[in-house]
Amino acid sequence: MTEKKIMEKIVSLARRRGFIFPACEIYGGLANAYSFGPYGTELKNNIKRLWWKMFVEDREDMVGIDGPIILHPKVWEASGHLENFNDALVDCRKCKNRFRADHLVEKETGRDMEGKLEAMSEVLEREKIKCPKCGAHDWTRVRDFNLMFKTEMNGIRGPVYLRGETAGAIFCDFKNILDSMRVKIPFGIAQIGKVFRNEIMARNFIFRLREFEQMEIEYFINPKADWEKVFDKWLKLQREFALRLGVKEKDLRHFEHPKAKLSHYSKKTVDIEYHFPFGFKELFGLAYRTDFDLAQHARVSGAELKYFDQESGQKFIPHVIEPTFGLERSVLAAILAAYSEEKVKGETRVVLSLPKDVAPVKAAILPLSKKPELINLAKEVLGDLKQSFVLEYDETQSIGKRYRRQDEIGTPYCVTIDFDSLKDKAVTVRDRDTMKQDRVKIQELKKYLREKLS
Repeated sequence: MTEKKIMEKIVSLARRRGFIFPACEIYGGLANAYSFGPYGTELKNNIKRLWWKMFVEDREDMVGIDGPIILHPKVWEASGHLENFNDALVDCRKCKNRFRADHLVEKETGRDMEGKLEAMSEVLEREKIKCPKCGAHDWTRVRDFNLMFKTEMNGIRGPVYLRGETAGAIFCDFKNILDSMRVKIPFGIAQIGKVFRNEIMARNFIFRLREFEQMEIEYFINPKADWEKVFDKWLKLQREFALRLGVKEKDLRHFEHPKAKLSHYSKKTVDIEYHFPFGFKELFGLAYRTDFDLAQHARVSGAELKYFDQESGQKFIPHVIEPTFGLERSVLAAILAAYSEEKVKGETRVVLSLPKDVAPVKAAILPLSKKPELINLAKEVLGDLKQSFVLEYDETQSIGKRYRRQDEIGTPYCVTIDFDSLKDKAVTVRDRDTMKQDRVKIQELKKYLREKLS
């Protein structure tokens, strides 16, 4: 199966089975904007819960916050986003489409020219690079395009901005965390939330969006600490999280950003890349931001953002290791890793073998027929289990088709109530991955599922 075909199948499945829909479709849609449907929302929330448990609840050196989307404009001045958060933009004069100039140049020539605006303009002209949309060769000059979304707020003079990363609120609340929580260096502050980037070209389904969610940590360390050792530990933890999404080790690799292309705040950045159908691309990122952010916010705001070490009696501005996880990219990677097709009795069986802790539905309750006595028993089983698990009830079509529906949405177990259930008070539990069936007493079903899903 070609990589293009795989993406087409994933997009089709996501829409058909209620994972991800094109947004505002009744109005013709909005470029690269998507709504998460019922199953997609459950999957997304399960990934967030898994992340929060692994990186916040299960650790003694982490706390969480939930900061605002609109922050004081000075935040973005201090962080460098207003000056440095740019991509290289070029317009086709004929069809009016906009493109990332560095992507056009690299695709046509193989040369990486990121940041060299004049040189890219010259290459576009000299190499006669054509517009991918209309085929014309009529380009504007390449220029910087700031990715921050501007808006207005009553009572504030000048523009305010939708946050381009979640880190801003964490650094602004660093002092509040020190004052209110008994944290000691090293410690981290975690946040999950929406961010907004006015991308020139959002693309590849939910991989690159203008509105998306980050799961991000700022981990504060002593400037004298061995930051490379801490960095490597976080890199390992990020990789472990990817594996918990069902991603296979062979589909992951590390890419270290060359020094010439590091972000303005970073001393070292490594991406954990996943082998998407459109190539190896960033799934998670890890950056050593030194004391850039706290020092900048202290300078611009006038606040003291130092940590007092009681043991040494010294004050210092902590350095920061920043692990960043893209939520939508995590969803896409989990679906891609889980997707498979196989032949069963001459029919194609599509399965999403999602890890049990992120699967949207944990079990399906399926009465074999619509006979009232079976329906009543099935509803009793449903009522007994629904406080403990996310369940789905389905009594339509043949049992085989119902199995296939549950396979496609990744449900680990199907519970069938048949006519024998009326006599022996037992049900048949089918495993999604092995298709093995167990006969389980109804009174033991909750315990059985808990053990299987744990």
